Amino acid sequence: MKTRKIDFTDTHAFSPFFLDYINQKDTLKKFYSRFPSVASFEDQIKEKSNFSHEKRLSLAKELTDQYSNLTITEKVKENIYSLKDSKTFTVTTGHQLNIFTGPLYFIYKIITVINACKELKAAYPAYHFVPVYWMASEDHDYEEIKYFRLYGKKYVWSTEQQGAVGRFHTKELKNLFNEIPGEISFFKEAYIKGKNLSQAVRHYVNALFGGEGLVVVDADNRELKKWFAHVIKDDLFKHSAKSLVDQATQELQSSGYHTQVNAREINFFYLIDGLRSRLEKTAGGFQVVDSTLKFSDAEMEKMILDEPEKFSPNVVLRPLYQEVILPNLAYCGGPAELVYWLQLKGVFEKFETPFPILLPRSFAMVMDEPTMKKFEKTKLEVKDLFEEKNYLFNHWIAQNSNHQLSLGKELETLQHILNEVKERATKIDATLSKFVGAETQRAVNGLEKIEKKMLRAEKRLHADKLRQIEAVKDSLFPNGSLQERTDNFLNFYQSDPSFIRKAIDHLAPFDFKFNVLIYD
Repeated sequence: MKTRKIDFTDTHAFSPFFLDYINQKDTLKKFYSRFPSVASFEDQIKEKSNFSHEKRLSLAKELTDQYSNLTITEKVKENIYSLKDSKTFTVTTGHQLNIFTGPLYFIYKIITVINACKELKAAYPAYHFVPVYWMASEDHDYEEIKYFRLYGKKYVWSTEQQGAVGRFHTKELKNLFNEIPGEISFFKEAYIKGKNLSQAVRHYVNALFGGEGLVVVDADNRELKKWFAHVIKDDLFKHSAKSLVDQATQELQSSGYHTQVNAREINFFYLIDGLRSRLEKTAGGFQVVDSTLKFSDAEMEKMILDEPEKFSPNVVLRPLYQEVILPNLAYCGGPAELVYWLQLKGVFEKFETPFPILLPRSFAMVMDEPTMKKFEKTKLEVKDLFEEKNYLFNHWIAQNSNHQLSLGKELETLQHILNEVKERATKIDATLSKFVGAETQRAVNGLEKIEKKMLRAEKRLHADKLRQIEAVKDSLFPNGSLQERTDNFLNFYQSDPSFIRKAIDHLAPFDFKFNVLIYD
């Protein structure tokens, strides 16, 4: 496998907001603390060094319990134990519990934190760095996790369950086992042995990445949420987060950026089995939206102390929860994630919690050997593949045709002649100006029509080559989207069990380029 790197701007796939962050534009610097370079971690470590020993012990205990039913590697065991030590820090990524891992970029997220920890260890040998995958176990958006795409076919998990997806049982997932081609034994084992989706995901993620020491965190946990009780109480009764996020949102929008999230007065859901629904303040206390559940202020305060697990943070406060319970230095996410974190720095400052370094995940596209052989015959550059299909065809024709297809010079000459005619005619009779102008446009349109017909004729002469280009384009951009956002890693892992190992070896976490991983 070899790697070719493409500048983000050449992919036409990233928002100006994200690109401005990557390029360290001055207007965004006030919305984060440190840019994601290895050198920045020295000060980040110092700032996070006040993470309490009591929290560390609690975290290690809960993780040990969460892994109690799994056979784990020595690396995972050592990493969990090391969290008790004041010189151990985490680098974290998070993602939804998509079935069978979902799209490829889930794999790239985890590879990014694994490789970042390796580079940090080399730069700061006195410290220990643990890669973490934070499961979005409390998310209730089943529609987003219920399917994955393999070899061009969509596989869907049908269930009537509701509430936090991490608590879903996985019995109905077994219906997919006989439909999915190829070797999926570790998925079968995970979904059969796991009592719920969270346990199943930990199982298969551990099977894939346990050798790298990756630690999986399920924060849907009473003991961990006790550390977040002060934030829960503030949000329910004082609503501090909303005003702080609104202020950042207004400033970003005034600079021309399209923001991702909106804070609510209350940024918590009420969470029990089968239900995750918003909390709203009422004249008499609180109510759970879309239910008959109501609580007085006193009942709510008691619940925060005794049953904090019943409060689930939304997108505004989940990042803070993560940083409150982990000795974390950096969060690794995709473009949409990182830009919404830029709305949250004021919330972190309010609760005296260090704002993490925001590390973009690795971005990649895999070109297998058959596709590579077709691509080599096209004589295109790799970055050409990111262009829109029709532009790509026209570009290839322009580069490879034996004929002069452009009538640009002729159009320029025609325009010059007709402008002279217009000038002479207008001197004779001013009313002729409009008529000559219309005839000029008709002539220009005719020449342009001839040019298009010549191009179409030339395309017919090279139809086989264009079909070859189209096959490459469709393979790498399924359904017109980036491969990493559509295809599953099994597309490559089943034919090459060392695929993840190769990706780990080729994806550099602090080199912000789009990677094309090519089998040769």
